[in-house]
Amino acid sequence: MKRLLMIAYHFPPIQGSSGVQRSLRFMQHLPDFGWEPLVLSISPCAYPATSSDQLAQIPSSTVVCRAFGLDAARHLAIAGRYPGWLARPDRWSSWQLAAGICGRALIRRHRPQALWSTYPIATAHRIAANLQRQSGLPWLADFRDPMAQPDYPPDPAQWRAFKRIEESAAQQAAALSFTAPSALADYRQRYPDAAARMHLIENGYDEAAFTDEVAAEPLSPGSFTLLHSGIVYPQERDPAPLIKALAALRHERPELSEQLRVRFRAPVHGDMIRQLASTHDVLDLIEILPPVPYRAALAEMQRADGLLVLQASNCNHQIPAKLYEYLRARRPILGLADPAGDTGRQLAVAGVPLVVPLEQPLAIRDALSAFLTDPARRALADETVVAAASRRQRTAQLAALLDRMTG
Repeated sequence: MKRLLMIAYHFPPIQGSSGVQRSLRFMQHLPDFGWEPLVLSISPCAYPATSSDQLAQIPSSTVVCRAFGLDAARHLAIAGRYPGWLARPDRWSSWQLAAGICGRALIRRHRPQALWSTYPIATAHRIAANLQRQSGLPWLADFRDPMAQPDYPPDPAQWRAFKRIEESAAQQAAALSFTAPSALADYRQRYPDAAARMHLIENGYDEAAFTDEVAAEPLSPGSFTLLHSGIVYPQERDPAPLIKALAALRHERPELSEQLRVRFRAPVHGDMIRQLASTHDVLDLIEILPPVPYRAALAEMQRADGLLVLQASNCNHQIPAKLYEYLRARRPILGLADPAGDTGRQLAVAGVPLVVPLEQPLAIRDALSAFLTDPARRALADETVVAAASRRQRTAQLAALLDRMTG
């Protein structure tokens, strides 16, 4: 069996990011396709929140090195401020030194045939680039999101650091993978010399995580509960248009708004949502709840009356990993995303009937009204599309690419 050294910031016991599922599920399924994973991650103290609920899913035989690293914003700040160079390319740049030592030791001891790293966090790619130069091993650079974009990161020094990292990946990596078609197309244009080495490996869902028995009763008997599970970003998933739409619905169709409850599970920016809801006098239509273990979050999705996707048009080259779990949960989905973006197109391919731009409150108001009153607008995703999106299928793609890289 071949060995793969996986470099990933997002790995259990981190809590609060769906990104952990990509590295965790690849690690779980790779042995079925002839690859033994070795994992190089960061010390748990670097995570903003931790949970032990997924640690048991790491086989005891899997080699995991948790190299020391700190979060500059939490560990190195004085009065909430810290030098900018401590956060280049990101707040976890201190991870690089110990990870380099640990990575070289893993390579000497276990003789992997390839390297794999995943962004975000950018430091993971920097670690992999250094290890590739030192070892000569073929490197697969995984981009879950685009890096240097026209307006991101806003700090010019950090933008330059991101640009250097993606340039090194384009030059050094034996292959580069992306999770959304538009991101793949964009990077092929940016780096035409590396275009043939760029591939699409989308996110997915883990079928084994959906085996728990789920209660039959709805989340809120007597109400229609629309669930958003996971982080709500102030810009990339701005909830303000949705809150304005709820206010407009209450004004024009009060009988419908009284049926509706919008539940935000572990949104992180809950205070922002409460303030918006209070300002627009719809606080009673909103529920903001804390994180729960991963399987409990999946069970909640399966009991919701509807599932809510938020994705702004400034993220048209991205697809939330949570979307694939929504599809597998087999519940109606309301997509608040640009129909021309990758998220909107993925929803359309899956047969989701209602997809409207997140930036348009009146369109969201009309979509909410249709979602509540017209059963045809709550059609479930196409089963064939859902079946093709399993993490096992994605891992088969990864293993095939690794096999080609290593001959």
